[in-house]
Amino acid sequence: MTTSRKFALAVVLSVAGAVTPALAHHSFAMFDQTKLLQVTGATVTQFQWVNPHSFVVVEVKDASGARSYTLECNSTNLMTHAGWKFNTLKAGDKVDFLYYPLRDGRPGGMLKTITLPNGTTLKAW
Repeated sequence: MTTSRKFALAVVLSVAGAVTPALAHHSFAMFDQTKLLQVTGATVTQFQWVNPHSFVVVEVKDASGARSYTLECNSTNLMTHAGWKFNTLKAGDKVDFLYYPLRDGRPGGMLKTITLPNGTTLKAW
């Protein structure tokens, strides 16, 4: 193999390696980031401390009954820097939260902040 072909192959492999992580990440277009909604008195049903994004699942009661909201958070690394731990939320905790809703109207979205039972407010993004 000639030197120019080796160089071309190295460039192609380098570019492919740099692009691969970007392909694994999803778009945030599914969230309406022009709307910030607030919910009070929700009950945590599940907290998933996982990568690449953690999730909080809450039950929200309104006039039409109870609805389950799945709220996407940041990575565990960035959440740790914001004060989160793997055991920050437990099933049964009553919380208030701000979130960017899903564009399609389903209950859920991207969690911005959550207020814990002790009054502490943590950022999720």
